[in-house]
Amino acid sequence: MPSAPDETQQDAGRNDRDVMEYDVVIIGGGPSGLSCAIKLKQLAAAQDKDVEVCILEKGSEIGAHLLSGAVFETRSLDELIPDWKDKGAPLETQVTKDTFQFLTNKKSYTLPTPPQMKNHGNYIISLGNLAKWMGEQAEELGVEIYPGFAAAEIIYDADGSVKGVATGDMGIDKDGQKTAQFEPGMEIHARQVVFAEGCHGSLTKELIAKFNLRDGKCPQTYGLGIKEVWEIPADKHQSGLVTHTIGWPLDTETYGGSWMYHFGENLVSVGFVIGLDYKNPYLSPFEEMQRFKTHPSIRTVLEGGKRLSYGARTIVEGGLQSLPKLTFPGGMLIGDTAGFLNVPKIKGNHTAMKSGMLAAETIFDALSNDSLKTSDELTSYETSFKSSWLYKELYRERNIRPGFHMGLWGGLIHAAFQAYGGWMLPYTLKHKSPDHATLRAAKDSKKIDYPKPDNIITFDRTSSVYISNTHHEENQPVHLRLSDESIPVSKNLPEYAEPAQRYCPAAVYEVIEGDNGNPVFQINAQNCVHCKTCDIKDPAQNINWSVPQGGGGPNYSGM
Repeated sequence: MPSAPDETQQDAGRNDRDVMEYDVVIIGGGPSGLSCAIKLKQLAAAQDKDVEVCILEKGSEIGAHLLSGAVFETRSLDELIPDWKDKGAPLETQVTKDTFQFLTNKKSYTLPTPPQMKNHGNYIISLGNLAKWMGEQAEELGVEIYPGFAAAEIIYDADGSVKGVATGDMGIDKDGQKTAQFEPGMEIHARQVVFAEGCHGSLTKELIAKFNLRDGKCPQTYGLGIKEVWEIPADKHQSGLVTHTIGWPLDTETYGGSWMYHFGENLVSVGFVIGLDYKNPYLSPFEEMQRFKTHPSIRTVLEGGKRLSYGARTIVEGGLQSLPKLTFPGGMLIGDTAGFLNVPKIKGNHTAMKSGMLAAETIFDALSNDSLKTSDELTSYETSFKSSWLYKELYRERNIRPGFHMGLWGGLIHAAFQAYGGWMLPYTLKHKSPDHATLRAAKDSKKIDYPKPDNIITFDRTSSVYISNTHHEENQPVHLRLSDESIPVSKNLPEYAEPAQRYCPAAVYEVIEGDNGNPVFQINAQNCVHCKTCDIKDPAQNINWSVPQGGGGPNYSGM
């Protein structure tokens, strides 16, 4: 059990907060964090050692904030829990067929499926359901999991190393005042702090800046994935069918594509990903997703069906050349918060899991030697990564995503060359600009006329957020903070037609008419699905996404 707080420990942070101590604290209960915790406990059990591990998860429960396509490759799970089938892992629909299509506005053309996108032996899953099952496996091994407790602050030791984290205070009203329900956050101290926050983690941003973890690295680049789950008529369901598309409705300068996966009992996962390096400020990823569903080949599948759920999240697309330095004094980065997604493969769960397992092995070796101090930097984690199959996989695919900076056709030709041996050449393409720097001025861009929703196949953002089961306590500070409140109207509106109105998939941001007739920038924070697109794409880098109080946010089911 963690040790009880004492006066000395409280002096290490804010003196009104209790302190708990563990050997390892993991920030985030996704596939990487859970894999790290499970592996640590497995290694400890094998050597009859006691390693105290806890996971802080900002969602109301494990899986509540997880969203993925998802076609799942079992390689890491096979290593971590070889008897997962016997233990009842929720992997039920095996892929039976792959198709890859190019869309025009009315037609679809079947293309050869790229080698890395072939899914023989993989499963169509709900990542949230898999994480819930993994959470149960972790708890059986003795991992302590605290859902609804978001890590809101990093605690540093006197020497500047990471000592732990603090959860957010509860019972603060929207004006920042303590209410009768006020409870101070708790500090969690550990010998190593593992950050598994997912894409563009709020604390990871701070760590990258403090420890210069991106020195000599490419900027990270991102995509926004928007997903719906539909129940369709049984005669249209083809269990195990995986379809990916490129082309319409996007133009040739915008990176992105779609998926449709048939799984479960007459269910389809349908989604669209758009690279956040897009240039046209009038583009709306949400509306592009809705427009995509009107294509004859997609509408035919969905007609007569019912939309069950909706969600959105950003994904890391930079690849190997955008990975930050993975370690710093007192901790390390794993999973999507570092950027281990294999974009050409359209998979990141097995890579995230492997990074967590490598981190666990590194930490356990240090703990076993009884030499681990909180200020230590375990650089052997990066060494282990570079000698693993994970590094080899990402190295092979390193040039495909940046190749699409040449446009759709140049990117496809280069990707085909890479897939059939070009990856062995020693060159590595670079990502030159962060996503927030890619927008053209509104005056130089073409407005996009998006059709109104029909509420049968296409929908608006407000009704979509409703079925994401998103909830935030109303009387709490806004967790979307502007560095300068004047910028949206004084700068972003005249230069870029304030793109936050369109890039947010949850209708959080609006420009409305104020009492004096002048435009006012309004933040509807209660709608936020925690995708963090605003923090990434805002051209002025003026929006800072932070964790809300408690377990606020979406409560995804079956996503």
